[in-house]
Amino acid sequence: MTTAHQTIFNPRNGQKMIFRTTAQETNGAYLEIETFNPPSDEKEPEHVHPRQESSVEVLSGILHFSIGGRNHLVGPGEKVTIPPGVPHFFWNEGPQEVHSIQRFRPALTIDHFFKTYFALAHAQKLNSQGLPPLLILSRLALRYQNDIRITKPPWPIQKFLFLLMAPVSKLLIRSKRIK
Repeated sequence: MTTAHQTIFNPRNGQKMIFRTTAQETNGAYLEIETFNPPSDEKEPEHVHPRQESSVEVLSGILHFSIGGRNHLVGPGEKVTIPPGVPHFFWNEGPQEVHSIQRFRPALTIDHFFKTYFALAHAQKLNSQGLPPLLILSRLALRYQNDIRITKPPWPIQKFLFLLMAPVSKLLIRSKRIK
C-alpha cells in the first residue's frame, strides 16, 4: 500500500518521488506525486498511459518533454497535460534539478508500478535504456498494462510475446525462490 509522504528513490537516474495524495485517499480518482529530477543524460523509455491522463506542473527548473513526437520545454509555473494513449517521455538536460508535481487521473495502480520500477533500479536490474530483462519486463507489462506501456514494438505484438513468456517467467521465479 502506498501512503502519503512515502518517498522512493531511483539510483539509476537520481529521481526522487514523494507521494502527496494517494489513490486510497481519493478512492482511485487521482494520484499526486512530488518529483525531483536531477540533470541527467538518461531519458525514460517512450511510453503511454492507455487509460490515464497525466500532467506535470514544474515548480523549478526546466523539463524537456517529447509528447506525440513533438518536443516541449516546461518551465517554472507551467503545466503540461498528456491525454491517455499519447506517447511521451521527459528528461532534464540541466543545469539544475527540476522540482515538479505529477498527477495521474484516474490513479489505477501507477503508484505500485513506480515502487516496483524503482526497486528494480535499486537491484540494478535496469539496462541503459531503463528497461528490465525481458522476462521481468513481460511480467511488469502484463501486470501494469492499464497503467503504462512502452511504445515499441506495438502493444498487440508485445502482449502476444509477453503472454507466451509469462509461464516461463513464473517458473524461473519459483525455481529461484526454492533455492
